[in-house]
Amino acid sequence: MKAIALTTYGGPDVLREVELPTPEAGPGEVRIRVHAAAVNPTDAMLRGGAYAARTTDAPPPYVPGMDAAGVIDQLGPGADGRLSVGQRVVALVVPTGARGAYAEQIVVPAESVVPAPAGTDHAEASTLLMNAATARLALDTLALPKGATVAVTGAAGAVGGYTIELAKADGLTVVADAAPHDRDLVRGFGADHVVDRGTDVAARIRELAPDGVPGLVDGSDQREEAVPAVADGGALVALRGWQGPAERGVTVTPVFVAGVRADTALLDTLRRQAEKGVLSLRVAKVLPASDAAEGHRLLEAGGLRGRLVLDFFS
Repeated sequence: MKAIALTTYGGPDVLREVELPTPEAGPGEVRIRVHAAAVNPTDAMLRGGAYAARTTDAPPPYVPGMDAAGVIDQLGPGADGRLSVGQRVVALVVPTGARGAYAEQIVVPAESVVPAPAGTDHAEASTLLMNAATARLALDTLALPKGATVAVTGAAGAVGGYTIELAKADGLTVVADAAPHDRDLVRGFGADHVVDRGTDVAARIRELAPDGVPGLVDGSDQREEAVPAVADGGALVALRGWQGPAERGVTVTPVFVAGVRADTALLDTLRRQAEKGVLSLRVAKVLPASDAAEGHRLLEAGGLRGRLVLDFFS
């Protein structure tokens, strides 16, 4: 089967089309014929070697990708009875060795697979799970009561947009940041207040919430710059592994989406919310899988609104 992989870490050009053995579904697993795989920042981090310490026991090639949409073509022994051959599905994929989502066929635990949202195509469906699950995990970590205020940085991005939409569904008030050209987009997600993004975002949030906000999801990875927006004793959720230190009793908690890959109920709830329009699936551009390097270049150039998607079927 065809896959997009790397044998050495580096820039986008290390991504190559390779032939790998067709995987077989083992106990509790399903095999998916991938139609679409979303391109996420974590894929570029894997490609650049940020996770090299995790792959010391696995020889290259390494296949990136954490979001896949396609059709089940094989069920392993004891696979979840929820799923069937021929079913359209989405999967949250945690790359191990050559098991990332950038491949024509992938094998994943059945618990990480849920039906594709009704009314979506494969490209749209592939943009859901990783980013929405990260947003859900961030909000669950903050555990703010209904009516409380949460701040979201990086609000125009995939995780940021989902965080706003899920926060509103939870009954929270949302303060979000945006560049001038993204203000309408961020308001469209449901943000109650929009402030200018940038290094002084905390001061702008404090203008709206003089005592600070009880919780903040740091989607733009501003770390120390974002902490002053949080009230004394409040909490900040970091998405890139930062653990602080903070100040004034502010708690910093990094979240990792791999921790919910086996939470089928959570993943299926996100699927249903996408079907109901609570979550907006945004595709920036669809590229042939063979153009994965170009996809990574576009990702790193920034400014995308929605996810780039690799097409593995056309």
